[in-house]
Amino acid sequence: MNEPNTAAAILKALHFAANKHRDQRRKDVEASPYINHPIEVAELLAREGGVTDPVTLQAGILHDTIEDTDTTPEELERAFGADVRRVVEEVTDDKSLAKADRKRLQIEHAPHLSDHARQVKIADKISNVVGVTVAPPADWSLQRRQEYLDWTEQVVAGCRCANPALEKFYDQILNEGHRVLAEESAEE
Repeated sequence: MNEPNTAAAILKALHFAANKHRDQRRKDVEASPYINHPIEVAELLAREGGVTDPVTLQAGILHDTIEDTDTTPEELERAFGADVRRVVEEVTDDKSLAKADRKRLQIEHAPHLSDHARQVKIADKISNVVGVTVAPPADWSLQRRQEYLDWTEQVVAGCRCANPALEKFYDQILNEGHRVLAEESAEE
């Protein structure tokens, strides 16, 4: 795909996600705009993972639209094609299940994801680890934050071999997160 079409494809996904997530906020103290998260996921894919594939980048931007908005898989396919739809569906949790089941299934499903989806999943976990470390949800205890980091490690273990550069960056971010939380624990 030539560069203008790639840029247009990425911008189309940004516009779609911004519209779908427009009224949503993150759970941090500042209640930052939710759209910052999918933008960060795509940026991590490109900057740290060296991803240039439009399907993976669009899926990174759109990864929470089915799960967290009124977007249907069919709507996503009409707008972005079957490949993007498939990747987004691969990383989408079934919200009808209990949270503990969703978390367990992420670990179980990770090794069976496509390379596109594994890369999106790793970038998503990097973004979330940073968030839980430096701008956590207001009501999360230190223990819950530490448990979250440990859980992401299990999910990412199943995503290995998809993008070594992204995996290396995840390891750095995870180690930094553990260090920061250990310092916070020592201060308590």
